[in-house]
Amino acid sequence: MNNSSMIDLPGTFWDRSSSRLRLQTSVRLRWFAVFGQLVTVGITHLAFGFKLPLGLCLAAIAFSAWVNIFLRILLPITYRLGNRLATGLLAYDLIQLAALLYLTGGIENPFVFLLVAPVTVSASTQPIGSTIALGLLAAATTIFLIFWHLPLPWHDSAPFALPSLFKIGIAASIIAGMAFLAFYAWRLSRETLQMSEALAATESVLAREQRLHALDGLAAAAAHELGTPLATITVVAKEMGRAIPKDSPLADDLILLQTQAIRCREILQKLTKSPGDQDPLHAQLTVTQLIEEASAPYRDLKARIRIDSRPSDGAPPDAHVEPFGQRHPGVIYGIGNLIENAIDFANGSVDVMGRWSANEIAIVIRDDGPGFATDVMDSLGDPYITTRSSRSRSAKEDGASAGLGLGFFIAKTLLERSGARLVLENRHPPETGAIVTVTWLRTIFERSPDENMWRLRKGPMSQLLPTNST
Repeated sequence: MNNSSMIDLPGTFWDRSSSRLRLQTSVRLRWFAVFGQLVTVGITHLAFGFKLPLGLCLAAIAFSAWVNIFLRILLPITYRLGNRLATGLLAYDLIQLAALLYLTGGIENPFVFLLVAPVTVSASTQPIGSTIALGLLAAATTIFLIFWHLPLPWHDSAPFALPSLFKIGIAASIIAGMAFLAFYAWRLSRETLQMSEALAATESVLAREQRLHALDGLAAAAAHELGTPLATITVVAKEMGRAIPKDSPLADDLILLQTQAIRCREILQKLTKSPGDQDPLHAQLTVTQLIEEASAPYRDLKARIRIDSRPSDGAPPDAHVEPFGQRHPGVIYGIGNLIENAIDFANGSVDVMGRWSANEIAIVIRDDGPGFATDVMDSLGDPYITTRSSRSRSAKEDGASAGLGLGFFIAKTLLERSGARLVLENRHPPETGAIVTVTWLRTIFERSPDENMWRLRKGPMSQLLPTNST
């Protein structure tokens, strides 16, 4: 692995957008289909004694099993499929089922209605364009099976044959059912997603309201408590200014006292009017500043932190300017937690590298420790999954909450909510250690949180949100 270049996430090769279909779900559904197809073929051939091209049927089923094995080796089980890859897998499932139906009677096979399954799954998890493409493929496959297929396995004494008009009716019912189920699943999935987005936006707005309300009360209390002494100081300073000569050495001190009192009053007024506003000078930070701020609390720990931040190799000249992102406490905490974990397991040093190109920004955290255990790597990021030993857990000061994996879970959740994607891997031998890569699309990293909130509030469910969020 070349750490001096931009780290490419597994899904980027297929598509930069993610679907709502996880690899684990796709693999499990395919295993269920493989098992069901094996049972059906076995019962048809062994129990009923019907003749069918057994070798070809078993080959088609075995190919699906090998697809599952290949995917399981290539990608982690918790990986969320990109739209193109998910659509391709669903298209394969459709074609594989059509091949089995072709070998076993085509449109006359009673299991032909299963052609609607991939289209329904796509309607629930994929964009509308992918679903339409799969629907057209399924419709074309259904029509093909009307006219071209091997005979249905049946008794030799009484060959089974349906009238052509009846076959066309079956195909029409399949296409109609496919359209209905796909539209219903798509509509239900869309409404669920809109409701989830609205609830997430409402939660964020309510949290901001609560925070601002607390600051408003604190600012009002401070203004009330400090207003009277500041006014007294101002009045006394003015009276003293009138009482002493203008050429007195105390005159400048009195003027300074008055100006500072006025400044304190202006600060209180500003805090009272807009307690939630950030200082414009500190509202944004570069990738390097983000890494420096996240790693600052851990500089004095056992491992040495080395920071290397620069453009990716091969990045165009117009992308060499270091990008600015909004100061997000959750992102700073998440990166800091990953650095702390790396220090806990490092033998001597931790490398934190920032890379950016025209399209992506990556922060790579690499240590020289033992690396991730292979039996927990796929589950890291879930609560209560940890790589710490019981001995290291007991050494923590926070007792029962130490070493339970909650810190990594929280950090991963905060980073993913900012639009980042995480990849965990081990260094290649002879080097040892773990590598954690956090990647954002540059457009997402540079987008302000208020813009994300605006996009949610403009959705169809925006009526659930408060009309005033300030």
